[in-house]
Amino acid sequence: MTGTTPQHPTDRPHDRQPTPRPHDPDRPHDLVGIGIGPFNLSLAALAHGVPGGLATAFYEQRPAFHWHPGLLLDGATLQVPFLADLVTLADPTSPWTFLNYLKTRERLFPFYFAEKFHIQRAEYDAYCRWASEHIPGLHFGHQVDSIRWNPERHLFEVDYTQLGPDGEAEALGRTRTRNVVLGIGTEPYVPEPLRPLAQAPGVPVIHSADYLTHRETLLAAGHITVIGSGQSGAEVFLDLLRARPAGAEGIHWLTRTEAFAPMEYSKLGLEHFTPDYTHYFHHLPEAARDDLLPRQWQLHKGIDTDTITAIHDELYRRTLHGGWPDAVLTPGVRVRTAGRVAATRVELHLEHLRQATRTRLTTDAVVLATGYRERPADHLLTGLAPLLRRDSAGRPRIDQHYRLALDPSVTGSVHVQNAERHTHGVGAPDLGLAAWRSATILNALTGKNPYPLPHRTAFTTFGLHERRTPDIPAQSRKPTPLGHHT
Repeated sequence: MTGTTPQHPTDRPHDRQPTPRPHDPDRPHDLVGIGIGPFNLSLAALAHGVPGGLATAFYEQRPAFHWHPGLLLDGATLQVPFLADLVTLADPTSPWTFLNYLKTRERLFPFYFAEKFHIQRAEYDAYCRWASEHIPGLHFGHQVDSIRWNPERHLFEVDYTQLGPDGEAEALGRTRTRNVVLGIGTEPYVPEPLRPLAQAPGVPVIHSADYLTHRETLLAAGHITVIGSGQSGAEVFLDLLRARPAGAEGIHWLTRTEAFAPMEYSKLGLEHFTPDYTHYFHHLPEAARDDLLPRQWQLHKGIDTDTITAIHDELYRRTLHGGWPDAVLTPGVRVRTAGRVAATRVELHLEHLRQATRTRLTTDAVVLATGYRERPADHLLTGLAPLLRRDSAGRPRIDQHYRLALDPSVTGSVHVQNAERHTHGVGAPDLGLAAWRSATILNALTGKNPYPLPHRTAFTTFGLHERRTPDIPAQSRKPTPLGHHT
């Protein structure tokens, strides 16, 4: 499915948006994107506005855009301001801004009076879906199978399978491109001790990514255990707590971290999510980066203070008539092993990391708010494996323009989105850096700086030797300039 031209005045993104030229199937693309999540959607939106035009195509195996549908809880908000949309921080005049989305829906005045700097996640999902339905060159229901470099043509060849409504293969296809961007996103992480139970049918062990799908079943359980103390764990715990009767809550909330800690949200703390910090982190030695990342968990794995307050308020309210709620919150605990009891109950073998004590907990359901990991791309990059340069840990080397380090014989580029935390730091999955990263990629691809970026973005000077926004490299590796076709 490709983006379609809006048919109603209220659906038009913006009258100034240029009409895309039809793509000649025999002509290679300038850019092919794999995956259509928020980050590649940002790239597609900004690529659509490059002067002179770029021939682009983006492929996604899902039938339509959806952003964490299992966690679109009523009232749950983004942890970044609405300005962290697909394009604003690189091009606030773009037709794909969140504000223009509101304009097309005739909702600007209600938003103005609502005075919401942090919008609900469901609204962000709706905004991205609107963009995905109108940006040209997006192909849903297309599963990319492989990428390889053709040295004779100086092009990448991308093979894909077109999928039917039920996910069955309908047709095979191939496209050629000068450059590729991988934006295949992350996948839910299930700790090893719980994987057999999470994969077993009939056992209520689910990841928080699927929470809303299983919410009614969870609410019917006699006892529920939530594992993980990030924002998702807090929101799931709060939602379950509010829905269960006072005095019979029957909830345990466990986490490995030392505390149910707030996310670092001070003004200077937030400067770790600026391009300035990204450049600083990228230039650190590999060992220093690997040592630093785990120490920064509170920058991105903590809990929003409003959510912590709401949890405490709800627990306190349940003590007003005497007694304590049947809710146990314990940090510093890990799950050693887990097994099934009877047909459907789960037994968790727990260890307190500081006390070095152990116990068992029997529960009727488990929600794993254990986060996400980068989705492996090795199966896509098999054809490029001999050309790919890796670091001492076997991870791809990624330069400051988000390009994989490839053999010099490869004249095209493979860029990555949200797969570079080991080289670019905690900001890799942050929505606030999406537009800036997309602009960086497009500037590097075109060599024309279509999106001028600021040279300074933070008051903090990270390191004794300042590093600012890098200059766009010369495009001597490119066989032909992008955006000029005959």
